[in-house]
Amino acid sequence: MSYDVLWLQSGGCGGCTMSLLCAEDPGLFETLEDFDIRFLWHPSISRESGAEVIDLLEDLRAGRRRLDALCLEGSVMCGPNGTGRFHMMAGTGRSMMWWLRELAERAGNVLAIGSCAAWGGMTSAGSNPGGATGLQYDGVIPGGLLGADFRAGSGLPVINVAGCPTHPDWVVETLVMLATGALGREDLDPLARPRFFADHLVHHGCTKNEFYEYKASAEKLGQEGCMMEHLGCIGTQAHADCNIRPWNGEGSCTRGNYPCINCTAPEFEEPGRRFTETPKLAGIPLGLPTDMPRAWFVALASLAKAATPERLRENAVADRIVHPPRVVDANRRSRGR
Repeated sequence: MSYDVLWLQSGGCGGCTMSLLCAEDPGLFETLEDFDIRFLWHPSISRESGAEVIDLLEDLRAGRRRLDALCLEGSVMCGPNGTGRFHMMAGTGRSMMWWLRELAERAGNVLAIGSCAAWGGMTSAGSNPGGATGLQYDGVIPGGLLGADFRAGSGLPVINVAGCPTHPDWVVETLVMLATGALGREDLDPLARPRFFADHLVHHGCTKNEFYEYKASAEKLGQEGCMMEHLGCIGTQAHADCNIRPWNGEGSCTRGNYPCINCTAPEFEEPGRRFTETPKLAGIPLGLPTDMPRAWFVALASLAKAATPERLRENAVADRIVHPPRVVDANRRSRGR
């Protein structure tokens, strides 16, 4: 029996779908076929439109067709004044907000695809004139459209496959786990993100880790050094495995010399947050690595800076490696010669 998925889009840019289409090794459609996962409808992939889609939605709402998973990409637009009329489902006379509530009650699982659907994301930033919210969170506050107590037919809360955009493998792997019965409540973290990616930090596998260890820091964007001290990188606190399984096999924010902005977490987009500047108090970054006491960080940073090899100190503020590591016979040394 196929695992039937309905994918809807609301207040967002469509970037999570663009990311999803870049799934590789295996590709998106090969994986869907291998695990008998079927998109009942997806606005960018499916051929059906107009009356065909409306008939499908009515059948799903009435329970005439099975809905194993409801996926939303983009935030729920609740404005103006809670009516949802900023985003109407064309041809139905109903708001997307209304359809999401109705269909969520019929779904075996509900997935928020990307940080907009999970927390409100970019479309909820600032004064939020559109009334954008997530499916089960409004920023850091549980609730959102469906309420903090909502549970899908499986008994699970909304599964937050967060990210801006979300990684294609996170979406595909979550759907495969659901289709094979391999994802339970214990597989979700406290924010209901799948733990297979949320139990990692962006720091894990970062190509700048040698610079981080010695606190050899970049001072401007484009330089090789660690971006935590001066340039706002919070990869040591951000829950994601971006540097373990990079986009398209080789890309991530930090590999492109841009700081991690923690886009898998609520409210990363709020005004006042400077993505490329590290807030400090008495010269010490306010956001320290996860689980590290402040006193330890200060002591270790001082020792690391004192021990920084000149090679790293100079490379950190260069736009390329200007001093390669010295060539040594490590094998000979390991044999005690």
